[in-house]
Amino acid sequence: MGTEGARTDRLGLLLDQFDHAREMAEVRLTGLGDEEFRWEPVPGCWSLRRRSEAVTPRAFGPGEWVLDLGAADIPANEYAEVARQAAGGMSVAKIADDWSVSVERVEQVLARTGAPEPDRTPVTTIAWRLGHLHFCFAGGWEWAFGERRREPKLLVDFTPSATEALERFWSLLDRWRGSVAAVTEEQLDTVGFSQYPYGSDPDDPFVTVLAGANLELIHHMAEIALLRDLWRARSGTAG
Repeated sequence: MGTEGARTDRLGLLLDQFDHAREMAEVRLTGLGDEEFRWEPVPGCWSLRRRSEAVTPRAFGPGEWVLDLGAADIPANEYAEVARQAAGGMSVAKIADDWSVSVERVEQVLARTGAPEPDRTPVTTIAWRLGHLHFCFAGGWEWAFGERRREPKLLVDFTPSATEALERFWSLLDRWRGSVAAVTEEQLDTVGFSQYPYGSDPDDPFVTVLAGANLELIHHMAEIALLRDLWRARSGTAG
């Protein structure tokens, strides 16, 4: 990515980062088929399943197809975020409510900061990671730029079609990007500009929320890219 014409203001940097990440993601997802989309590389994966075949206790979605979600907990790779929330002044009760866990679980996590438990986060399919991103950005848009009332878990009608899922997702990212591009400097600094109910958005300046959304897109798309590499190696197809 060249530097000619690059913006250096806060919003410009975030938009450039988002645009670059999206461009790479679109290239990496070219040619994704339905079988690869739902391929489970190991037993016990979280994925996209018919409601009647759901294997996790909190699988969600408004239609026939739902996204796996296990019992509420705080993954080991999120311990640092919990510690950040506590250091920033959030009460243990509020943190527990955000993560849908008990106060005792939050206290346990805070006591283990610096010596985390082994990560037990499940392996997930491409369908799950793309569905997760779609759910996050759909909810993020609704609770920052929309009516701020609809349940995020009911906003995305998940589909087993890779082509359809991608078309819907790119359209959503277009809407997100267009709304973000119109944000003012004052709004960037507004705490609670986003009222997204899952996480710390209501307690954070919106510029922090936008940076987090970029990181969410980047790290999940990187994981999807790795799954595509593994699929290609497994099937013996050319790169």
